[in-house]
Amino acid sequence: EGYDKADVDAVIIGTVVRRALHNLEVLATKYFHVEPLIAGQGAAAWPIALDVDEPQSVGADRALNVIAAHAKHKGDLIVIDFGTATTFDVVDGNGAYKGGIIAPGINLSIDALVNAAAKLPRVAIEAPEDDSVIGRTTESQMIIGIYWGYVAMIEGLTDRMKREIGRPVTVVATGGLATLFDKHTKAFDAIEPDLTIQGLSLLHQRVVSA
Repeated sequence: EGYDKADVDAVIIGTVVRRALHNLEVLATKYFHVEPLIAGQGAAAWPIALDVDEPQSVGADRALNVIAAHAKHKGDLIVIDFGTATTFDVVDGNGAYKGGIIAPGINLSIDALVNAAAKLPRVAIEAPEDDSVIGRTTESQMIIGIYWGYVAMIEGLTDRMKREIGRPVTVVATGGLATLFDKHTKAFDAIEPDLTIQGLSLLHQRVVSA
């Protein structure tokens, strides 16, 4: 947005949707006339260690988050990404990905609740107006359950992860809903709204400068 097609002189793609990859490659070659880099492949192979049992299964978005978070923050990290799934990723002081947690995303949870339970309305996720956890209407009870339920999950899982890591840890949150939860929890040490995009940029810069 705000740029002409001719302004684009490089493309790097990070996706976990295989069926979308071909179309994005065609977009790059046919319309922008550049050969795209694919995050995690070829020249754009991951510059970090994926120290887990199944490194090939680590999603591109999570690896990109790790790259960007390590570049911006020192020491051991927990990166929380509020996407389709809510993911918690552990990064050691050397920038290696050590594993993490995958939980249902907030919108997925809302969809499951509405689709599986009769008479429940669709609600928009929002911070409750006060700290009460006793709802007086069906809608307020749903909002409380989803919002405060996720706050409890965030705080509980990060506390457990910190104890397991056993060293000082910085918690970095990313994704559109990070600021929403930041209003009612002290679990986050930093919020980086565009961590995945920043990871793509850093990976591209590394390839170009190699």
